[in-house]
Amino acid sequence: MKKLSTGMIALIVVIALLVVFSVMAVGVYNGMISTRENVNTAQAAIDAQLMRRADLIPNLVETVKGLSAQEQSVIDSVTEARTQLAGAQSMEEKAAANDQLSSALSRLLMVVENYPEIQSSQGYISLMDELSGTENRITVARTDYNEAVKEYNLKITRFPGSLFAGIFGFEKAEYFTAPDSAQDAPQVDFS
Repeated sequence: MKKLSTGMIALIVVIALLVVFSVMAVGVYNGMISTRENVNTAQAAIDAQLMRRADLIPNLVETVKGLSAQEQSVIDSVTEARTQLAGAQSMEEKAAANDQLSSALSRLLMVVENYPEIQSSQGYISLMDELSGTENRITVARTDYNEAVKEYNLKITRFPGSLFAGIFGFEKAEYFTAPDSAQDAPQVDFS
């Protein structure tokens, strides 16, 4: 049997290292693709629940249309917030629009407390049940989304993923967080 030359051994070692690196790169890339897809799926779940809530708003507005003229501004703020949510593109915009809609809905519900005939109507009660269930679904969807974002962001920032993330164009995903304005209690003025 012939003895392998030093050059041949070096070539075999380089080829073996290239194969190992290639297999590792494919595994890391596929892992990043999978976690990014989890983020996309979780974002779609948030979008679906936000749209579900937005679809309930016209029914709620119709139910409380009997409010006095001075309270019409509260209804208008709900309608405007719904429109902003429908037009939001990024997760930051969606979070801000969601916060604005939640705030407007809270003001509307406070106003409706002055109208027992609206509160006791079956349509209003059904809408409140649906809105409550949707709010719970939104909370779960936000938690799932943020968990998927955390996993994805960790994957692309930890070694060796960080090496490949830049090469393959993977960027950090945005968390669905409440904007800074959510820290302030909404101001309600019935004058």
